[in-house]
Amino acid sequence: MSADVTPLDPGPSGSVFFERRELDLILRVYGRMVAQAEWRDYAMVGGRESAEFAVFRRSGDAPAYRIEKRPSLQTRQGQWSVIGEGGVVMKRGRELSQVLRVFDSRKFQVVE
Repeated sequence: MSADVTPLDPGPSGSVFFERRELDLILRVYGRMVAQAEWRDYAMVGGRESAEFAVFRRSGDAPAYRIEKRPSLQTRQGQWSVIGEGGVVMKRGRELSQVLRVFDSRKFQVVE
């Protein structure tokens, strides 16, 4: 017995999204910041030119940070960027792990 299986539509050709390894790195930082009660929600969107992972301090607010993948900039400034509130580019680079280090410099509190 065989069943007809229709594969999911991969979306428009040429669309950009995160790979599994990239999402693992991003979600590791997200989980750490949620544990510190800094962030509470996130959203992901993929498009023709870029993919974006936005984090929110509260649901319904504007994004506190956006982690953007823009492959067209790989040979120039680097395809990864972290954009803060107001559209300020906080860090840009070719390697995601290097760009995500911008969140390592945040203050950590010791709880006793």
